[in-house]
Amino acid sequence: MTTAIIAFDGTDPEAPSRRAAARDEHVAFSAAEAAAGRLQLGLPLHDETGRSLGSLMMIAGDAAARDAYLAAEPFARLGVWQRIEAHPFRIAPLPYQGWPQAAPHGRTHTVTIAWDGTDDGALQRRLAHRQGHFDRVRPMAADGTLLFGGALLSADGSTMRGSIAVTRHLTHEEARAWMAPDPYVAGDVWRDITLFGTSFRVLPYQALPHA
Repeated sequence: MTTAIIAFDGTDPEAPSRRAAARDEHVAFSAAEAAAGRLQLGLPLHDETGRSLGSLMMIAGDAAARDAYLAAEPFARLGVWQRIEAHPFRIAPLPYQGWPQAAPHGRTHTVTIAWDGTDDGALQRRLAHRQGHFDRVRPMAADGTLLFGGALLSADGSTMRGSIAVTRHLTHEEARAWMAPDPYVAGDVWRDITLFGTSFRVLPYQALPHA
């Protein structure tokens, strides 16, 4: 089981200083959690100008493991994150290239968080276009364009409700152009799409199950 933690900093004037003050402790904690296999991936979330908005953290284990992580995570414990969402997540079975072994400074990827419609036909649309979506992204996982992706699930883990994709795009414009022909976009599966810039940090992550 994986939990996607989507956490947002405050919008008050002190938010940047709170993040800066806790950053080194957060990085050290993340490295230890990655080495232990509890943190599958952790990324900052930025706007198009590079301003920090929050974080995306993929946590392995059950609800107890998620709660233990949040209780110890410096950004949660020290009030950097003002709003925290936790969603069951299923990593897509794709031939990922693997984690980068070096990363330049600045923006390295784009995080797409896309929610399906909430109408009665939402799940049927996703299922109808799922194979086409997988056929399209499979070679992109193999060549490194898609670093990581999968499905956001309902609270009980039974129903697909959205997606997260981390792609090797340096601008929102590039990411939107890449996304436009995807069956989940063209087929009206994704209805609420938000893009974030991010900077991949090399940590001792375990290999993805399909890498």
